[in-house]
Parts: sequence; structure tokens; C-alpha cells
Amino acid sequence: MQHPLTGLSAEDFFARVRTRLTLDVPPGLTDPNVMPVRGDHDADPVMRKIAEVRPIRPAAVLIPIVDHSEPAVLLTQRAQHLPDHPGQVSFPGGKIDDGDADPCTSALREAEEEIGLDRQHVEPLGYLDLYMTTLGYRIVPVVARVKLGFALKLNPSEVDATFEVPLDFLMDQGNVQRHSRDWQGMTRHYYAITFGERYIWGVTAGILRNLHDRIYR
Repeated sequence: MQHPLTGLSAEDFFARVRTRLTLDVPPGLTDPNVMPVRGDHDADPVMRKIAEVRPIRPAAVLIPIVDHSEPAVLLTQRAQHLPDHPGQVSFPGGKIDDGDADPCTSALREAEEEIGLDRQHVEPLGYLDLYMTTLGYRIVPVVARVKLGFALKLNPSEVDATFEVPLDFLMDQGNVQRHSRDWQGMTRHYYAITFGERYIWGVTAGILRNLHDRIYR
């Protein structure tokens, strides 16, 4: 099936990802002398100066793209009781542990721990650009094909819900807006996507924008 926005079939989309991305760890994950090109500063350049003085916190997230005839991105809604970013829409993921072989291993482990996504159903395809947050996290986004037939078991201490959003909707830049809010006494700008009752913003929206730039441009 052809997608009106992208002109890519599901097969062609995954083929393009394999062509354009690799699983070579992006430079700058732990090197303070290398500043990530992508990050919160895409929407708000002032945030770069703040992030530069923060301790580096290596992390990885999984971008699980479900292999429907019309692909969809599997997203999570963080538990409301969490101290950091409660209730926000995010990708499965977290910090890179010392025992993890690479960022891909971290992302797969976190996806299993958070939502019970068995890695046997996940085919990692490649890393997007390193994404730097205002708080100093340097996130490696792992684009992956999720084969049908998977079952999820949510960890209620971390995740309240999961849901899927059509990839075409997320990649349509007409659905991406630039919003602002007060943050620690200043006005902070960020990207956001509204999908029904779901509000996808901040890091998640920024990484999706990078997916668009790397695969569709």
C-alpha cells in the first residue's frame, strides 16, 4: 500500500532506514568535546548553552515502528506518579547501564522492562542523530521494526498506557507545531504534535522530527 504523504510502502520505508542509518554509535555520547547537533536547542537555541554545562547523562530510547501495512509508531504514556515527566508521552528507554554492550542493548532492555516488548519481535535498524536535552541527557534513538504478533505487559511503576500513531501522521510536518511554556523563570520553546487526546511534545516530538529529516528528506 502506498502512503499519500511519503509515497513509500512499508517495505520501502524500512529499506530506506536500512540504507540511511547504521548501528555505529554516534560520536559525542560521552565526549564533552563533541556537541550533539540535534536536541532541545533545535526549537530553542538558548537551551544549548544550558545543556553544555550539565553533566553528561548517556541514554537510549527505542523508536518501535510496528510493521502494519500502514506503519505506526508505538508510544508510551509515563506513569502519573513518576517524579520526572509524569504522564508525558515518550519512547521506551532510559539510561545506558555500565553492563549494556551498546545503546541498542539498553533500548531493547528498557522496552522489555517498561512494556514487556519481547526483543524477538524487534529488528533494530539504525541510530538517529544523538539528541541532547536541556538537562544534559545525550539520547541515542534506535529505530526498529516491530514484527506483528507481539504482546505487551506494562510495568505500572513506569508506564500507564501504550498507544500507536500512524507513521504518516507523525511525519507530516504540517502536524508539527512550535509551542512555548514557562520553565525555571524563562520562556522555553519546543516542538509538539497533537493526536486526538494525546499531546506529544518536547524530546519525543524533537526525535520524531529528526526521524523525518533523516529518512524523508
